[in-house]
Amino acid sequence: MIYLKLFLSFLKVGTFTFGGGYAMIPLIQEEVIYHGWMKLEKLIDFIAISESSPGPFAINIATFVGSKTGGFLGALLATLGVIFTSFVLIVILARNYDKFKKSKIVRGCMMGLKPAVVGLIGAAVITTGIAVFFPEGVSFSIFSTIVFWKSLIIFLIALVLSLKKMHPIKTIILSAILGILLGFV
Repeated sequence: MIYLKLFLSFLKVGTFTFGGGYAMIPLIQEEVIYHGWMKLEKLIDFIAISESSPGPFAINIATFVGSKTGGFLGALLATLGVIFTSFVLIVILARNYDKFKKSKIVRGCMMGLKPAVVGLIGAAVITTGIAVFFPEGVSFSIFSTIVFWKSLIIFLIALVLSLKKMHPIKTIILSAILGILLGFV
């Protein structure tokens, strides 16, 4: 039964997420927490691993969650679930590209989806940020902890480097090194 749940949950994620991996985070979080497959803190770890691992984020996170929840078969089915709808749609769109690109319905749909994707990414940033910076809940006492300030320093450095167009791989490697140097071991 867990295998069917993994496949269907990640099929839902792959079907109803537009805009790439970051836009998937709220729906993945909803599914994983709803089914009790792992706690938010563990999911955030998997998100970090998925983002810093080679390959597409959606496949990586589905594979990690599936593997943790249902072993090899769970990883396979979660991964197939997350890519199934995209695969089918891309095959259809590739065969009919000229017909679709001029459609007012398709253009209108895309105009509506773009701001929604930004909203979903924003929601993912907020919920993940709260879990990273306020793991014990939001309170003023967190500002007196060294862990908060170390995390904030790494966040700000990564933000500045991203805005300066530093390659994401370099930013990820630097952040990992900073985490080690600042004592997150």
